[in-house]
Amino acid sequence: MSDRKEFRDLATPEAAREAIASLDLSPAPETVPLREARGRVLAERVDAAIDVPGFDRASMDGYAVRARDTFDADEADPAGLDLVGAVHAGAAPDVTVEPGTCAEISTGAVMPDGADAVVMVERTDEVGGGDGDNEDSTRIAVRTSVAPGDHVMTAGTDIAAGGRALGPGTRLTPREIGLLSALGVDEVPVRGRPRVGIVSTGDELVRPGDELDPDRGEIYDVNSTTIAAGVEEAGGDPVLYPHAGDDYDEMERLLRRAADECDLVLSSGSTSASAVDVIYRVIEARGELLLHGVAVKPGKPMLVGRLDRTEEADDSRGSESAYIGLPGYPVSALTIFRTFVAPAIREAAGQPEPATASVEGRMGVGERYGEGRLRLMPVGLLDLGADAAGDDRPLVYPVDKGSGATTSLVEADGVVAVDPDTEYLDVGETVSVDLFSPDVRPPTLLGVGEDDPALNRLLDRLDNPRYLPVGSREGLRRLRDGVPDVAVTAGPTDRDVDAAELGGWTREWGLVVPDGNPEGIEGIADLIDRDLRFRNRPTVSGLRRSLDAALDDLAAGRDADRRELAEDIDGYERTAKAFESPARAVAASDADAGLGLRETAERLGCGFVSLGEQSVVVRAAPDRVDRGPVAALGAELGGDDDADTTADGAALDAILADLPGYSRNSRNEP
Repeated sequence: MSDRKEFRDLATPEAAREAIASLDLSPAPETVPLREARGRVLAERVDAAIDVPGFDRASMDGYAVRARDTFDADEADPAGLDLVGAVHAGAAPDVTVEPGTCAEISTGAVMPDGADAVVMVERTDEVGGGDGDNEDSTRIAVRTSVAPGDHVMTAGTDIAAGGRALGPGTRLTPREIGLLSALGVDEVPVRGRPRVGIVSTGDELVRPGDELDPDRGEIYDVNSTTIAAGVEEAGGDPVLYPHAGDDYDEMERLLRRAADECDLVLSSGSTSASAVDVIYRVIEARGELLLHGVAVKPGKPMLVGRLDRTEEADDSRGSESAYIGLPGYPVSALTIFRTFVAPAIREAAGQPEPATASVEGRMGVGERYGEGRLRLMPVGLLDLGADAAGDDRPLVYPVDKGSGATTSLVEADGVVAVDPDTEYLDVGETVSVDLFSPDVRPPTLLGVGEDDPALNRLLDRLDNPRYLPVGSREGLRRLRDGVPDVAVTAGPTDRDVDAAELGGWTREWGLVVPDGNPEGIEGIADLIDRDLRFRNRPTVSGLRRSLDAALDDLAAGRDADRRELAEDIDGYERTAKAFESPARAVAASDADAGLGLRETAERLGCGFVSLGEQSVVVRAAPDRVDRGPVAALGAELGGDDDADTTADGAALDAILADLPGYSRNSRNEP
């Protein structure tokens, strides 16, 4: 009895989890072809290198027109336009829409030159020949007016070049792979799968398929295949080794071989306090035993430790392998594996915790619907934890960028089926969300607002955030309505929203011009006074707000009306979705100047005319400032001296130092 290993002080389950968490199971990242990437986890951020779509396209069947030609048209007094041809999806337009003309167009087709809107076919009539020189042409009566951009999906509407397509930690399901395909990506950097060696021990074990001798008490090895399936399900790469008997030398040889070749070694059996069970002695002699025995039923005889690798092992794997010993009984082994080991493998592989196929949630905003049809509403989820009343249902919010937008799928976690008789879903109302996959992992933090290069890098440091680049004004509106955790704004704002400021930075903004500034552009006045092509940002953008404020100042100096000055800028109303899009138009010689950032101009090899500095501010919903993910973001920003975290804003300093034209807001200087 002197060799017997007794269970004297059983570890608590929490201590067992801490011991396992201290083990290093993480393999090196790898790059895989997109066709092999399903189920893998991104190791780093993927930005869009192109606009999607890459051209302005019709979003419905009808007629491509110059919107100006339809002004004041209605049922009683339609506008008559000469039909000059047709444009079909997949074909380059061979017509130009001149004043007084139109072109038939199919859904998804490229907008022809001259056209800036589409009239749906249901609001038109074919009325015969044209007038004057065009008597033989077809005449189209347009019975409604349209504005520029109506029924047109502009280039970059789905996702714009330079935009943050997918962040690190994203699990690649068919919807993400579809987005990457749309961006032309053919291979992706992913987190490696932990290589897990599996060794079943015991003289009585026989592999399935071999001859079994019941008279000797032999049983088939159930644990190896059962645990291997669990490893694969958790995101690991299982490696089965021959089963080992109870001989010390053979056990040592087999475990050290597995340690040399794997990130984690799992054994089952030989972990009880018996003199013939020798694994714990191998671990103590050839590594480090962290604990032996856990206060849990089933599964008390569990081992956690490390195994030293031999000199012949691959140096890239480090000097030691993690080791966990499971009980011998299959039910106990699988129970302990799922409870303690599978989460560690998922963590190392970047895989989410398993989820059910549907969840009950509560509406974060009211949603009106009254079309009398079944609605499959894409929604996002935000897990806020339990509120003061103990309600831990996730927040549900609608996500819809249009049927042609691939990113709607990426931003949505599932679908709520809205009954045809339901006209309104109220705030707080319970809804059932059918998840796109049982593997869906709701974001830990939801942000909205301005898109920004520094913000993209900052988000990479958070655990599973979701960010919707809806612009500064829309971001504040959504924050006011109570769904997102934070809103990021840039430039002047005119909305008064109750929010807590977490921190921010400044960025240099101005006009992006071709390298060398061949037109000699010096400022906004040149855009007004000279024949220059300009590319703008939409009104929800903070950059646009700063431009308009500067235009107001210029108008005041000239004693002129700002709107009249804006009309003199060629392209003022031609907007691009993301901060990088105008600069890319300049780089492609499609514009002489574009509204943008110094950082973007330098990165794309363009020139830059500075118009000033712009403050970027991260604001949080006041009742969520102390919520873990929000507090973590505040600590990364360095704006909360009392935050209970080791982060102090150093990460933000490093990010800003790497971006031309960026610096901390003066109020947030450390």
